[in-house]
Amino acid sequence: MPGERWRIVRTGTQVDRRPLDQRIAEVVTTDGLEVGEAFPSASALAERFGVSRPTVAKALEKLEAVGVLAGGGQGKVPTVRAAPAREERS
Repeated sequence: MPGERWRIVRTGTQVDRRPLDQRIAEVVTTDGLEVGEAFPSASALAERFGVSRPTVAKALEKLEAVGVLAGGGQGKVPTVRAAPAREERS
């Protein structure tokens, strides 16, 4: 259909469909980052997740708003403020 987005998913390939801000917040635990440590740059995260830098910047803004990251902004390295809260699902 015109204007629709298509995504090719190969059989046997598992795709993480969580919002980008949740996947980026998980970087704190998977990389073993402690409170006060520098968070990876937007460029590094864009490459890691296969998205554009502006998309990563929006996700980082959301993480700053909920208190996971601190001190981000143009030319500043964001730091970990708190470990992200995990959502329990049944």
